[in-house]
Amino acid sequence: MIRGGDIAKGSCLLQNGQPYLVVEREFHTPGKGTAIARVKMKSIKDGSVLTLTIPTQQEVEDAEVEFHVCQYQYADTDNYHFMDGETYDQYDVPIKSHENAKFYLKEGDSYDLTFWAGTVIDIKIPYKVVFTVAESENYVKGDTVSGATKPVVTETGLTVRVPLFIKQGEKIRVNTETGEYVERVND
Repeated sequence: MIRGGDIAKGSCLLQNGQPYLVVEREFHTPGKGTAIARVKMKSIKDGSVLTLTIPTQQEVEDAEVEFHVCQYQYADTDNYHFMDGETYDQYDVPIKSHENAKFYLKEGDSYDLTFWAGTVIDIKIPYKVVFTVAESENYVKGDTVSGATKPVVTETGLTVRVPLFIKQGEKIRVNTETGEYVERVND
């Protein structure tokens, strides 16, 4: 249990039998009465958002979650397969619960997995990821006006719109929240 006054951004709380991650927390002290914490939480399982007002002295149930750094191995038709680098334990994560992750997971890379009640409930994808351009059409300078873009396909199958100067084999940085091109990466 955790008191409402001790809740911090990043805390995990249990509401309606599901774990929620606190994404925003604000304290409010009215002229009369008890101070309260306004908490905005995001479900770790399904991404739904919940907003609560909790008196600072009231206790709420905190979710016992664990985080493990695991290496992404491969995906089959039903699951993503990860391995813990320290214990060599294997974990299967259903693809249907993390459908969008398939374009951002790269074999051999490590990701933080969130565990609750012994099962994986979330894969933490970094905010920005570097990809190699696998397919790209070539355009000649001067074909279009400034600021023109073209679609390219990365090694994971993600299609991204990039500036015309990006060529096949180059590396690009992509924002994983929006799926948009950020910059070219020079090694």
